[in-house]
Amino acid sequence: MPRLICIDYGSKRCGIAVTDPLQIIVQGLETVSTPDLFDFIRNYVQKEQIEKMFVGIPIHKDGTETYLAADIRKFVTKFNADYPEIPVIEIDEQFTSVRAKSILIEGGVKKKDRRDKAEIDKVSAVIMLQQYLGHI
Repeated sequence: MPRLICIDYGSKRCGIAVTDPLQIIVQGLETVSTPDLFDFIRNYVQKEQIEKMFVGIPIHKDGTETYLAADIRKFVTKFNADYPEIPVIEIDEQFTSVRAKSILIEGGVKKKDRRDKAEIDKVSAVIMLQQYLGHI
């Protein structure tokens, strides 16, 4: 069974999470620099079957999209051109970073390590994918 993949897209780096082949367990895969994201995803798709890709869209508290949404949609358009067989689903990523920080605190991660933004991005991608799986 193919995997699901989720991207927490940021201006500097992107957190990536994937499911196991049975789509039961979600794990953080990697955090990559944003300029390297497409190449990373291309290499991953060559190695693993992907059923769907999820991309978080950052939304302000008032419900409007942040400036980053346009960059995310450019990435999605490029991805769709190369991989039309893999649907891309946009999901709301509002408050995922806050929740990721809370999870790291609850997990006993040291304060120094909780400041690692790459880890927060990866956990944010995990949260988004877990939310999707909980709503199937």
